[in-house]
Amino acid sequence: QVQLVESGGGLAQAGDSLRLSCAASGDYFNGYAMGWFRQAPGKEREFVGSVSRTGGTTYDVDSVKGRFTISRDNAKKRVYLQMNSLKPEDTAVYRCAAQRTWAVSYTGPFDYWGQGTQVTVSS
Repeated sequence: QVQLVESGGGLAQAGDSLRLSCAASGDYFNGYAMGWFRQAPGKEREFVGSVSRTGGTTYDVDSVKGRFTISRDNAKKRVYLQMNSLKPEDTAVYRCAAQRTWAVSYTGPFDYWGQGTQVTVSS
């Protein structure tokens, strides 16, 4: 079992950078692949990317590739989403998620979810 809490969201202008953090508590964090999702008003939840349990493999969707970077620090039980060159279409609630799996480039399903942090990007 793992509990997840996101932080780092806020208001940004187009071209700015933000780093989101996801703090985990509970047992066996090193055994979880971690993912990031986002959901904009009126839209379906969208998968952003994931990082394998060791941090050795990351996977990003095409819409954020080259701008967003996912990483993790297992000693700190944290996963990060570094967002650069932000665009207005990045505006959404961002949530982290966890799944116990050996899989890499993992896209889901995920069993555990945080509550989310709001990212708003103005033009």
